[in-house]
Amino acid sequence: MGPRTRWLMGGLGCVLVLGLLWPGSTGSQTRSEQKPIDRPAAPPEDGKLRILCFGAHPDDCELQAGGVALLWAGQGHHVKFVSVTNGDIGHWRDAGGPLARRRKAEVERAARILGVATEVLDIHDGELLPTLENRRTITRLIREWKADIVMSHRPNDYHPDHRYTGVLVQDSAYMVAVPHFCPDVLPLKSNPVFLFYPDSFQKPNPFRPDVAVSIDPVMEKKLDALDTLESQFYEGGALGSAGLIPTDPQKQAERRREVRARHAGRNQAVAQRYREKLAEWYGKDKAEKVHHAEAFEICEYGRRPDKKELARLFPFFDE
Repeated sequence: MGPRTRWLMGGLGCVLVLGLLWPGSTGSQTRSEQKPIDRPAAPPEDGKLRILCFGAHPDDCELQAGGVALLWAGQGHHVKFVSVTNGDIGHWRDAGGPLARRRKAEVERAARILGVATEVLDIHDGELLPTLENRRTITRLIREWKADIVMSHRPNDYHPDHRYTGVLVQDSAYMVAVPHFCPDVLPLKSNPVFLFYPDSFQKPNPFRPDVAVSIDPVMEKKLDALDTLESQFYEGGALGSAGLIPTDPQKQAERRREVRARHAGRNQAVAQRYREKLAEWYGKDKAEKVHHAEAFEICEYGRRPDKKELARLFPFFDE
């Protein structure tokens, strides 16, 4: 190898090392920062609300906020669901790229029923970490949507992907307004209202709803959307088995009714558990008649709305 060849190889080695240390220096990006070609376009500046819901997997947003999404979308507001992982190990039989593609197709079908935009990030299921790169990804998504409301899991949920989704969203709650963090996307002029989905975990602190919404008018449509997520519910997801999938058509229909009833029961339990909060928003008489509800807690790290602003952000209580 001559002097010129050694010089060229050495220069190439420096470029490769710099690329590893500074991914942006060679034009490459870590997978968590890549912008998918099919990323939904930001909504127009039409005065409508912009809501961005983060879920750890392709089914979490639909479960936790499918009802309010339908209510918002029905009034012309702009809702987007983001799955922070691609769900590629969330099945007892299938895995990898085929499962990730299947689950993406499922939430896209659900999105058409709900009237929302949807996006699935290319991060492995079960491997989400609260890294700087992922914080940048979440911050950019919030800025691009110019969100008024951002929803996520609480950071003390049972699943590591749920917890770290909550941590990443919380970590973005301040950074979305900082101009020199992710300067490639304009910062927000005001901090959104950040909200948590409910869960049943008591330690270190239990979920305490600030708003509870009746989803009775749209419950059947929410169930229709959840029906499309067959890999997770009809087939049982990561902890399912072949025994959940009958071969007899009559038993298949029974299985689908069972899954649908279980989903309805989930939102019935929310209404029952937070009946007093429903009464604060609807009055006692109306609240007693609510069968299905969704509830949300304000995250202290974002803007802290009073009841008047919450009523503006959830414009459903006089209907």
